[in-house]
Amino acid sequence: MTRELALVVACCAAAFGGCDRPVSCEGIGWSKFVRLARFHRVQGLVWNGLKSSGIDAEALALDAQSIVATNLRIAREARALKTHFDEAGISLLFVKGLTLGALAYPNPPLKMGWDIDLLVAPEDLSQAGRILAECGYRPELPSNLSKLGSWHRRHKESVWRQDDLYVELHTQLADNPSLIPTIDVRSCRQDVEVATGITLPTLATDELFAYLCIHGASSAWFRLKWITDLAALIHGLPAAEIERLYERSQELGAYRAADQALLLADVLYGSLDGTNLREKLHQTRSSRILFEAALNQLNNSSEPTERRLGTWRIHWTQLLLKRGLGFKAGEALRQVRTAVA
Repeated sequence: MTRELALVVACCAAAFGGCDRPVSCEGIGWSKFVRLARFHRVQGLVWNGLKSSGIDAEALALDAQSIVATNLRIAREARALKTHFDEAGISLLFVKGLTLGALAYPNPPLKMGWDIDLLVAPEDLSQAGRILAECGYRPELPSNLSKLGSWHRRHKESVWRQDDLYVELHTQLADNPSLIPTIDVRSCRQDVEVATGITLPTLATDELFAYLCIHGASSAWFRLKWITDLAALIHGLPAAEIERLYERSQELGAYRAADQALLLADVLYGSLDGTNLREKLHQTRSSRILFEAALNQLNNSSEPTERRLGTWRIHWTQLLLKRGLGFKAGEALRQVRTAVA
C-alpha cells in the first residue's frame, strides 16, 4: 500500500480498536490522503482516528460533521418507513447502514451512510413499491413503477429516490441465487438501537456476517469501507467464535466469499490473530487468488468504471466464489444477461 492508504487503514483501525499500529504521518501527501479517505467513504472513521492521535484535519472534520447529520436524518426516515411497513403488515429488515454501524463501531454516527437498504419478501414487492411511492420516493432503477416486477426478476434490488435520500429495495441479497440462498426477510433477526428511541430490525449476526462477505465479494472489495465494517463487526470476538462464524457462513452459502473476506480483513486489521483460519484459508488456491484480486482492487483506489477493463477485473472473481463448473457457467450466463438487459 501507499503511505497514504496505509495511514487511512491505520486510522480506520483506531476507530474500532482493530489494531495497535502507530498512526504515522511521515511523508504523507495530505491532499492525496484526504482524497483516498473520501473515495473509500471512511472520512468519519479516519477523522476519529486522527483526532485520537492529536492530529488536526479540518477537511475531514467537516466531512465527519456532515456524515453525522446525514445519519441522523437517515435514522428518522428509517423509523418513518418502518412505521409505514408495519402498518401495512409487511415484514422488512434493514441491512448494512445504520444497523451495522451500531453493531460494529463504538461511535456509530461516524460510519458513512447515504442510503437505506430494505429487504422484503418477493411477494410483498408490489405493495412495498406503493408504500415508497406514497412516501414520496420515485423509482430510478427501473425508471417507472410498472417495470418493477420484471426488474426484480433480473436484479436483487431497485433504487428509489426522494430528493437526496435513496432507498435500495431488496427482494434478495445476492446477485446469484445459489449464494446465501436461505438468507431472506424470514431469517433470524435482531433489533438494534441506531439512535435514541429508534430501533430497527436487521439480520442476526451469523446471517449478517455471511451476507457482508457476499456483498463485498460482489464488487471485489474495491472500497475500504466494506472490509472495515466487517472487521469491526468481528473485532473482539474470541477466536473460537470467529471460526464458528466462518463455518456457519459455509452452511449458509457464502463459500469462498468468506475466505476472501477474512483473508483481506486479516492482512489489513489482523482479524484472524489467534485463530486456525489464517493457515487453513491460505491453503486453498482459489481463495488466495480471490484475496489477491481484492487487495489489488483496494490498492487501485479509483472507480472500476474509470479503469480499462476495470469491471471485468471484478466480474471474473465472481466466477470463483463457489466450487463447480455448474456454478461458473450459471454465473457467466447471469452476467451476460445482466449486461444485455
